[in-house]
Amino acid sequence: MTTSAKKTNNPLVTGNSIWLGYPDNSIGISPRTEKFNYVVLQSEEAVGRAMLDELAGYADEHAGDIVIVLLGGRGAQAMYRLINRLTETGEIDQLLERLHVFTQDALAPMRLDNGLSFVRDFERLLGDKFFAKVKSFTPMQTETDDLVGGLRKYVDRLAVLGGIDLFFLGLGPEAEAASHLCYIKPGSGAKLSDYAGVIPISSSILEHHIAKFKVGGSIISAEDESECRNATHILTLGPAAILSARRIVQSIVDASTAPGKRQSFRRLIETRLSADPAGLARQVDENPGLLIRLHGDVRSFILPDLLA
Repeated sequence: MTTSAKKTNNPLVTGNSIWLGYPDNSIGISPRTEKFNYVVLQSEEAVGRAMLDELAGYADEHAGDIVIVLLGGRGAQAMYRLINRLTETGEIDQLLERLHVFTQDALAPMRLDNGLSFVRDFERLLGDKFFAKVKSFTPMQTETDDLVGGLRKYVDRLAVLGGIDLFFLGLGPEAEAASHLCYIKPGSGAKLSDYAGVIPISSSILEHHIAKFKVGGSIISAEDESECRNATHILTLGPAAILSARRIVQSIVDASTAPGKRQSFRRLIETRLSADPAGLARQVDENPGLLIRLHGDVRSFILPDLLA
């Protein structure tokens, strides 16, 4: 698969969604027909350490700057707390100084300082010193009347930096044991060549979003929740962003509070992928979580309760 960054074309309207895609359909995929490999660890803290080890190991293997995409919600909180502690000591300063940091999705329109925004949650978990030390931080813009234009600038910034090195992903539960990655929901019409999109908000994602922030300990006012519930759209990276990342690091640590993830994960690992490109595209549209099985370099860390 190609890992080079390319310019996206004009927005394409698919149903009620708007997608920014590559000018062609040449996104390479590596369907994993063999067993999906994952590592079962015994604690959330162990998952966080494993995720940070992946970042540090990648940095040791590659020279220059590193572009990472942060995971919101519960999945990476243990890693963020660990990074916060190490940032205070200066122990990982050389690593932080190489990082270009991006968010992967957002609800809009919404203030960036809303307690239910990923930006505010990242600030809470990673700390001010983290953002002062990294090379750059680029969130999706949710405080604008031109959501598509703001998203295009975000995507163009990724392209200028050469694309995504490490993409931290979770797994969100959906109806009928389907799942979402980023906020690519089932039936959103995203093609494998679509890099980012603006899609209508769904009640399932809205409730999942609010619930995971509350479980994660975010400070949320009544005003914050009201504004969040009035959001009309989701900004999200798309299939091409996932498939063109150089490495994916997945973590699933909250099956005890989001039990639907058990069925979603089982369907993810047990689905037989179609050998027909059109059939595979339909499978991914019905169950976007399958995208992770089309990537050739995935590290997946889970807790035992996901398999219960």
